[in-house]
Amino acid sequence: MVHRLQPLVIRHAHRLPAPTGPVGEGAVAARQFDAALMSVGFKLSAELLEHLSRLSGPTVVDTAVATLSTVREMVGDHVRHNVYFVDFPANVPDTFDFWMACIADALTDGASRASTLEQLSTGVVNLLTLPAYGNYRHTYDEMLARHDELVAAAGDRMTVLHLGGATDDELTALYVALAGSGTPLGEDVLRDLQDLAGHCANGPQPDRIPVRETRAVVNQARLGTGAGLLLDTVTDVLRLACALSGGDVTLQEPTRLRALPRAVRRALLAGLDAVVAEAPAKLADVHAHREMWKRLGERLHPHEYPQWPHAADVFAVARGQKEARPLDGRVEELLGVSDTTGAAELLKAAPGKLFRSLDRLLRTALTQGERDAVVAAAEQVAPAVSGRVLLSVREHLHNRGEETGERRVFVNRLGRAWVTDDTRPPVPASERTRLVAAIDAELRGRLATAEHLLIDPDVLDVALPLSGKATTSGLGVLPRGSVSPVDGELLRFFVYWKQTERTTDYDLSALLLNAEYATVSWLSYTNLRAAEGEHSGDITDAPEGASEFINLRLGAVRGSCVVPQVNIFSGEGFEEVEESFFGFMLRESEQKGRPFEPRTVRMKSELRGPGRVALPLAFLRGPDGRWRAKWLHLYLKGTPTSNRVEGNRVTVAALLRGIVGRDQLTVRYLTGLMADGGTTITEWDGTTVPAGPVTYIGLNRPEGLHPESRIVTPENLRDLIPA
Repeated sequence: MVHRLQPLVIRHAHRLPAPTGPVGEGAVAARQFDAALMSVGFKLSAELLEHLSRLSGPTVVDTAVATLSTVREMVGDHVRHNVYFVDFPANVPDTFDFWMACIADALTDGASRASTLEQLSTGVVNLLTLPAYGNYRHTYDEMLARHDELVAAAGDRMTVLHLGGATDDELTALYVALAGSGTPLGEDVLRDLQDLAGHCANGPQPDRIPVRETRAVVNQARLGTGAGLLLDTVTDVLRLACALSGGDVTLQEPTRLRALPRAVRRALLAGLDAVVAEAPAKLADVHAHREMWKRLGERLHPHEYPQWPHAADVFAVARGQKEARPLDGRVEELLGVSDTTGAAELLKAAPGKLFRSLDRLLRTALTQGERDAVVAAAEQVAPAVSGRVLLSVREHLHNRGEETGERRVFVNRLGRAWVTDDTRPPVPASERTRLVAAIDAELRGRLATAEHLLIDPDVLDVALPLSGKATTSGLGVLPRGSVSPVDGELLRFFVYWKQTERTTDYDLSALLLNAEYATVSWLSYTNLRAAEGEHSGDITDAPEGASEFINLRLGAVRGSCVVPQVNIFSGEGFEEVEESFFGFMLRESEQKGRPFEPRTVRMKSELRGPGRVALPLAFLRGPDGRWRAKWLHLYLKGTPTSNRVEGNRVTVAALLRGIVGRDQLTVRYLTGLMADGGTTITEWDGTTVPAGPVTYIGLNRPEGLHPESRIVTPENLRDLIPA
C-alpha cells in the first residue's frame, strides 16, 4: 500500500521519499538514473543524488524504474506520440493539395473507387471515407527514424526532484496538507486524498478541515477504518452518504443513494444526532437539500433507532412535519419589504453568507444610512470570515466598477464558461473603497509573518488558487487567470487521446486574433499550413491512442493572441475517453528533435471537462512584444458533433475579451500586504541563495535553501491563502 502511494508524493511535492535498502556502491547507478531523468526534463537534487549513491546498485535501479514511470506520466511521455505527416513540422502539404491527393489515392483503391466516384458526381466528398485520410500511414519507429536528435538548450525545462523524509512521514505530511487545505480541491486531487486518508486515518490529522467536500472524503476513509467521524453540520452527514454511494460530495449533481450496511447506518445516525443535539438551529440547513434528505431517510431507517431522537428530527424537517426556518428565507422576507438593514443584521449570524451577499445588499439599499449599516455589519464580522471568501469578495469588488453595460463572464465549478451582458446597477464607489480597506486590513493581520521573503519575479502574476477546481491536474499548470512568461522561438501544442469504446475524433486547433479579438487566421485540419506554422495532420480514430500537434513560430504570428483549443468532432467526450491530455512545448529553432520531446514540455494538463470544446489557455503578446500565457481551464458546450474552430470563433473571442479584461488577485497582491506589514522582500536572481532560513515563493524550488526555509511553489500555492 505504501509503495503504491509513493507516486503521490512525487506528483504533488516533487519530492522522492528517502529510499532505503542495503548500503553499497550506488554512485554509478545513481548517475545513470539522473541522466535518464534529464532526458525527460527532470533531475535529482544534489542531496538526493548523494543519498542514492550510498545505497546498493540494485536498490537504486529499483527506485529509478518506479520513479521514471511516474515522471514520464507526469510529462506525457508514457505514450507514443506519432504524427500523420511523418516529417512534421517539415513537408506539411497545402490543405487543398493534400485533400486532392487523398481523393486520387481513393480512386486507385478498388474498395473505395466506386463510392468516391459517386461522391464526386454530387460535388461533395466526405474526407472520412477516403482510405488515406485520418489514419497513421507509418509506424512510430518509422517516424522516429525521420527526425534528428534534440539539441540540448539552456531553456529546456528541468524539474528538480528533492530528497524527502521517510515514506510514512511524507505521506502523512501530504495528507495533512491536502485535508487541511482552505480551498476546495480538484476532482483528481480529491481522489488522491481519498487514497491517502485511508492510509492516514488513524494518524496525525490537520487542526481543521474547513472545506466540506474534503471533510466528506476524509470521513469516508475514517468510517472504513473505524475512526470517529468529523462532523460540524447536518450537511456533512449528507455529503458523507453521497461519498459512500460514489456520488457527488459537492451536492451539485443528484446522487443515487445506495443501501447501507447496518453499522454504517448507525454511525451516520449517531453523528447526525450529536450535531443537532449540540446546535438545534442547524436543522434549518436541511431545507437546502430536502428531497435528498427524504431519500437518505429511506436508506437509514431512523425509526428503528429511538435512542437518537435528534437525528429523527432532521428527517421530520425534510418531510415538513417539523418547522425549522432557514436563514435564507428570513433574509428574503426582509428584502421583500425593503428592510436592507434588517437583512444585514440577520446575516451577521452567517458571516460568510453576509460577505457573499454584499453586492446585492448594497445595490438594493435605498438610503445612505442603509448602505452604511451594510458596510458596518461587514466590518464587524470580517474576523469570522474565511480567508478564501475574503479574497473572493476582494477580487469581486476590485472588478465591480461603476460603469454599466459591461460583459460578465460566468465559470461554473466544472469549468463551463459563458458570457452575458452585465445589467446590474453599480455598487457605489465609497462603499467599495471602505470594504476593500477593511478586507485588506483583515488579511494583512492574518498573513504569516516572515522575516525574509525570497520571491521569484515570475510567480508574482500567478493567480491565487481560491478553488482547486480552477486548476486542472498536470505538470506546470497554474490557476485560472494566472499570467506566466513564454520564452522561446517555437511554440508547439499537443493533444493526446485514447478512446474507450467508440470511434473518437479530437481536433487540435489554434485561433489567431488581433488586439480587438477579430480573427486573423487559424491552424487546424482545414488549414494545415500558414505563415505562422504547421498542423501535424488529422487523426480520426484512436483505439491505440492518437496525437496531434501544432507548431508555431512566435516571431511570425500575425495578431496579438493565440488561442489553442481541442474540439470534439465526434465520439466520446473528455470525461468518457480512457485518457486525454493537452500541453505545450517551447524550443529554439535549431533544436530539431522529435515532434514530442519531454524535456521541452512546459505544461501538460488533463482534459476532463463537461463541454465539447476545451480552452486550456491563451497566449497574449504584450506592448513590450513579449508573449505571455493566460491560463483559462475552460470548456464550451459546443455541439454534439462536428465542432470546428471556424464555428466557435465569435464565442471564443467574446469569452477571451471578458476574461482578459478581468483582474485576478495574484501572489503580487499578498506579497504587497506582507511588505506593508514589515516583511523584507528580496527578488531571487536565480543564482544567489541566502544562507539563513527564508520563506521562498516561486515557480520552482531552488537548490541550496536553508533546511528550515518555508517553500511555496505552484504545487502547494494554496498554503498562501490565509485561514
